[in-house]
Amino acid sequence: MLKELIKIEKTPRKGLFALEWVVMGYLLFTTLFIIFASSRLHNMDAMLWGRLRVVATTLAVYVVYRLLPCRLTRLVRVVVQMALLSWWYPDTYELNRILPNLDHVFAQFDQTLFGCQPALLFHQALPWHWFSELMDLGYASYYPMIAVVAVYYYFCRYHEFQRAVFVITGAFFIMYVMFIFIPVVGPTFYYHAVGVEDIARGVFPDLQHYFEYHQECLASPGWTDGFFYHLVEDAKAAGERPTAAFPSSHVGVSTVLMLLAWRSKSRRLFFILLPLFVLLCFATVYIQAHYAIDALAGLLCGAALYFLLQMGANAATNIEQ
Repeated sequence: MLKELIKIEKTPRKGLFALEWVVMGYLLFTTLFIIFASSRLHNMDAMLWGRLRVVATTLAVYVVYRLLPCRLTRLVRVVVQMALLSWWYPDTYELNRILPNLDHVFAQFDQTLFGCQPALLFHQALPWHWFSELMDLGYASYYPMIAVVAVYYYFCRYHEFQRAVFVITGAFFIMYVMFIFIPVVGPTFYYHAVGVEDIARGVFPDLQHYFEYHQECLASPGWTDGFFYHLVEDAKAAGERPTAAFPSSHVGVSTVLMLLAWRSKSRRLFFILLPLFVLLCFATVYIQAHYAIDALAGLLCGAALYFLLQMGANAATNIEQ
């Protein structure tokens, strides 16, 4: 296996990989957004310098690959871009914070659809420690699920690896574009800003630009001494921002992962991930990261993006086979 990893390719890829083109396209689009909205943005210089670093990093790993074209350096190029996905996430907040908040619309939609606020009542109805830990386990499994699917394709279905990571990355960045133009922060931020008592009474005020300057949120509900609870809270403290609630990218991307797992024809992989997927979908509402409508939209959006990106992969001449 080691020999296969470092075996020099006879016909090295000369251009960017498909997922790198996705990154560069998103980078260009958001750079134009930054330029046109420069008078309203708070951290324009840092955002532009960050983008230059992404370009430089992409160029550096490309050069490494061209000097030593093999499976290992291909993997390095992919890992670099996928590792940067978490860096791009808070960037959506810097862009959408200049738009008026829409949480009052989505909270009211949940109220109309369900007759209550599922994100407020779910953990109250099922407060048991073991159930809380299951929910946090599901939520914490998000990035490990991405890694497992990508690694499986790399080692077991290498001829489809570039296609798989293109679909995963493409789904992320399409959702990031949606997050920029649909500024919804989710229950943990909106409930904190309004007050849980008013939310329980069905009061959903329009907060306009409140989240442009406020990032305070509720502590996640659940068993505060739980191992997985602390994993979720630590991740939340490290990188959470009032952004990216609709549709749920956790649900959407994990739906893409499940469809990729099914496509791989490894039923073992699919059924290993299935319980985590189910837990994750419910956990997004349980821990108050999303409204129920966000999770439902994530399911639909994830399925639609999977098929859309598969068609794009079929049409793209720069997808490696």
